[in-house]
Amino acid sequence: MKVANSSLSSPQQEFWRGARAEIPMVIGATPFGIIFGTLAADADLSLLGALGMSALVFAGSAQFIALGLLNNGASLGILFLTTGIVNLRHLLYSVSLLPHVKSLNQGWKSVLGFWLTDETFVVAIQRYQQPDHSPHKAWYHLGASLSLYVSWQLSTWVGLTVGNGIPALTDWGLEFAVVVTFIGMIMPYLQSWSMGTTVLVAGIVAFLANGIPHQLGLIVAALTGILAGLITDYWGSRLSIKKGTSIDA
Repeated sequence: MKVANSSLSSPQQEFWRGARAEIPMVIGATPFGIIFGTLAADADLSLLGALGMSALVFAGSAQFIALGLLNNGASLGILFLTTGIVNLRHLLYSVSLLPHVKSLNQGWKSVLGFWLTDETFVVAIQRYQQPDHSPHKAWYHLGASLSLYVSWQLSTWVGLTVGNGIPALTDWGLEFAVVVTFIGMIMPYLQSWSMGTTVLVAGIVAFLANGIPHQLGLIVAALTGILAGLITDYWGSRLSIKKGTSIDA
């Protein structure tokens, strides 16, 4: 991702560049939103209830889990606990973004924090890591966030209004678009042994821990992957130091 003359970019230019950069993520998330809307209609969730969930929760995986729990008559306590655990990964995103947004006022932080998603994070963090000194990178982040947010609301509405009119829509395998999107999000980061180890270990643990209740397997996989990556990075650094010492000797 390249941003030409970004040091001279205005807030408006950064905003629209961010919105355009988010389009590949929007394409992957749109079928997911349509499926959610369709399932919400099947579950007798009202139109306003489903649209309100997408507008106020704005978290695909958490919304699907909440929908399933509501259908099974789970209590609000279980619903909040489970969806909260699933979204703990956003803490990791926040830690990565903190050095780039710490100078922003609380209003900016609140807005960007509310719209923080997997797809928005991967686009925004790449912009923040660009070597230029543009003072308006937060506008790029905002453009990416709003692009995904608006598309999620629209896709939810499409699922609610016309999803049931399409035969066996939920059996089409459209959710595979989300898998492809996440693979595309991960690939740019596979630039070192530690990152490769993190992804590999997290993937294996997520598969093995899939049956743990309340989606806790995702958190276990994330923490295990991070630990594996840190260990790999530590021993890689140690080996480099030893190799350098032996050469100098």
